[in-house]
Amino acid sequence: MSDHLLSNEDAVKQAATLASALPYLRRYAGDTIVVKYGGHAMGDIALSEGFGRDIGLLKLVGINPIVVHGGGPQINRMLDRLQIKSTFIDGLRVTDASAINVIEMVLCGSVNKEVASLINRAGSLAVGISGKDGGLLVAKKVRRVVRNQETRQDEVIDLGFVGEPSRVDPQVLYALSGSGLIPVIAPIGADEDGQTYNINADTAAGAIAGAVQATRLLMLTDVRGVLDRDGNLIPELTAADARRMIEDGTISGGMIPKVETCLAAVKAGARAAVIVDGRVPHACLLELFTTRGSGTIIRGENQDIYAAEM
Repeated sequence: MSDHLLSNEDAVKQAATLASALPYLRRYAGDTIVVKYGGHAMGDIALSEGFGRDIGLLKLVGINPIVVHGGGPQINRMLDRLQIKSTFIDGLRVTDASAINVIEMVLCGSVNKEVASLINRAGSLAVGISGKDGGLLVAKKVRRVVRNQETRQDEVIDLGFVGEPSRVDPQVLYALSGSGLIPVIAPIGADEDGQTYNINADTAAGAIAGAVQATRLLMLTDVRGVLDRDGNLIPELTAADARRMIEDGTISGGMIPKVETCLAAVKAGARAAVIVDGRVPHACLLELFTTRGSGTIIRGENQDIYAAEM
């Protein structure tokens, strides 16, 4: 809508919104925010376009966003087209030699460039890279131990070329951000010998957030956040609270690995991690620039995240 078409009431609301955001703009100026982008927010056209504009806005107001994206549905479609079968263990895709080539092609090619393009179309400058570029993500092989229900013995399951970060070197991110660019990262890494590994996007984002000492890790998901036993959103948790809720079963199922990623990020140096409902338009802006936020924030032990400033 053009400015001259705004009613007086709408103009006042718009001005009030900008004024209320000002303290938060000052709060985060110069800070690094890592955003894990995936789920419904990635598949919905309107949400995707809004995401690109929102990330561009963060850079425009002096924040340094870093985007780490997933791409599960796109990978599934390409593997199906090539008749390569996929299986999953504990949410991780078992990845053989043929699959890892396809996964790298999809994540580092079409998906990575499309996410960067969303931000570029909004008027900012984003650069798509992978964890292999600049030695960003050095990976190690992941193995899972599962209990055989027949023998009652633990068995080590080989997931193939599935990895997790053993080391993060953020120099390439500092170089890009310092040049006014927004890094957009595909979660593909390589080990010391150059072998390529598929890394879970949540895990990659958490490791990167810890390495760059991010002020926030924003994990866009398809849920409201962490819920209590009555289904109510829990807006804030300490690390100790989160661990206790995992132990007593309040946090269960697919929420456990997301919370554990947040815990790992704050332990490694991120100041806080937030599980954000990516189905909500402008979820990142709502979380950063309003008192209400848009999900569940998990703070590290003894972390005072600007509590005295507001």
